[in-house]
Amino acid sequence: MRRAGVPVRLIALEDETSAELIASFPEHERVQLNIGQLGKLLKTLREFQSGYALMAGQVKPKRLFHGLTPDLKAAQILFGLKRRNAETIFGAIANEIEQMGVTLLDARAFIDDQLAESGPMAGKKLPVDREYLDHGVQIAREIARLDIGQGCVVRKGTVLAVEAFEGTDAMLRRAGAFKTDETLFVKTVKPQQDFRFDVPVFGLRTLESMREANLGAAALEAGKVIMLDKAAVIAQAKTWGISLYGF
Repeated sequence: MRRAGVPVRLIALEDETSAELIASFPEHERVQLNIGQLGKLLKTLREFQSGYALMAGQVKPKRLFHGLTPDLKAAQILFGLKRRNAETIFGAIANEIEQMGVTLLDARAFIDDQLAESGPMAGKKLPVDREYLDHGVQIAREIARLDIGQGCVVRKGTVLAVEAFEGTDAMLRRAGAFKTDETLFVKTVKPQQDFRFDVPVFGLRTLESMREANLGAAALEAGKVIMLDKAAVIAQAKTWGISLYGF
């Protein structure tokens, strides 16, 4: 965003936003708040005279359900939700932001070069048969449609693990408890994915989890899965002999 010449302000979440990122903003261009302070978040957007906003980074899922101390505005939103998950909670926050006249941008804005791309990204080709890739994509898309998770691990037509509330790393560890030759980790998006938030991400931490679980290949939906520090991820995958493929 800075390279594009866009003026940037930061609303940081305590215990979630990195200290390095916070320190990169002058004090008058940043505000730090607790995750439940929705009223203060909206007030800060007004004070910053924001025309646009973008959700970046991660909020640990458990923070949405444990240790959350919502202010009045957040409590009103939570009380009105019949289903409470990342999509409904962030969706409600997104609607509050846009009702102020602030446009919430696609979370992939400014990072086209950090998205998964079609075909082999690390490794000459995907080291599993096409039918097993198709099976993994089918399973991943179905659990995404059911709002269970956005990824799965398959092996020769068998589902070893699916991603749920515990997150990607825990799923990969579970999958690693089984026979891991010719396994494939598949990451996708929901059929009606709201790209303003909760966009699937693949980074060095995920790659490390794959290595620890002895999983040798990942297939990521091209143009939709964000690869954090993509060049470093691809270089490390090649070093470790992990294949990365975009479908």
